[in-house]
Amino acid sequence: MLLLLLGIIVLHVAVLVLLFVSTIVSQWIVGNGHATDLWQNCSTSSSGNVHHCFSSSPNEWLQSVQATMILSVIFSVLSLFLFFCQLFTLTKGGRFYITGVFQILAEPDAGQMCGS
Repeated sequence: MLLLLLGIIVLHVAVLVLLFVSTIVSQWIVGNGHATDLWQNCSTSSSGNVHHCFSSSPNEWLQSVQATMILSVIFSVLSLFLFFCQLFTLTKGGRFYITGVFQILAEPDAGQMCGS
C-alpha cells in the first residue's frame, strides 16, 4: 500500500513539473532567426543575440491555450494539495474522488473536451 501511495505522489509531482516546464519554457519553435513560444515571439541574429521580442499574436485560440495551461497548473497544484489533505483525513478504505476530479480538470485537453 505504501508503494502505491508513493507511486501516486511521484505521478502527481511529475505531472506538475511537466506542466510547469511546458508552460514556462521558451522557444517552442526555433528557426531562421526567429523563436516562438506560448508568450512571445523573438527575432534573433545569426550570433544568437535577441533583437526584438513582442507578445504573441492576439488570436483567440492562442489566448485560450494560454488560459488552459495556467488553469492546468492551478488544478494540478490543488490536486496535489487535496491528495495530501485526503491522505491524512480519510478513513481507511475511503475514496479520493475530490482529488481525482481536480486531476482530471488539470489535464489540458480534458477542459477543452468538456467545452465541446
